[in-house]
Amino acid sequence: MTTLHRPAPAPRPYRPRATQFPRVGRPVTHPARQVPDRTLARDLALPLGAVGAALLVTALMLTGATVHASAVLALFALLTAAVALRARPVLVPLAALVSWMFYDGFVLHQRSELAFRPQDRTSLLVLLLAGALGAGCAAAVRAVRRHPAG
Repeated sequence: MTTLHRPAPAPRPYRPRATQFPRVGRPVTHPARQVPDRTLARDLALPLGAVGAALLVTALMLTGATVHASAVLALFALLTAAVALRARPVLVPLAALVSWMFYDGFVLHQRSELAFRPQDRTSLLVLLLAGALGAGCAAAVRAVRRHPAG
């Protein structure tokens, strides 16, 4: 009995390979330290700040501490500065405005009414300045991280 095999392939002709020389170019430089991009935290700062302001108002109303308007304004200024540290710089005035609406509507005017009397304007200015201060501090920290000394 005869078995048929596939024919063997024809021998390949010898072709010498071209020598690969390394390419000489500019060295690739990498930054000393890469700072991770925290876009999700920056995008969620404003909604979380609004939730924080709502929780602060709720806690103040439950404890009855809304009568000390200047102390409550300091709490809202701290909250606004904390939100401004994490938020995008474009959203900082909006974060201050949201804080002011909660403060003005539920602390100064107990019936969730917004007004624009001198006390209301002063509180808006304080919260805008707190937001600007927080955004300025965050920008300074980012600049130091990008360009380390040395």
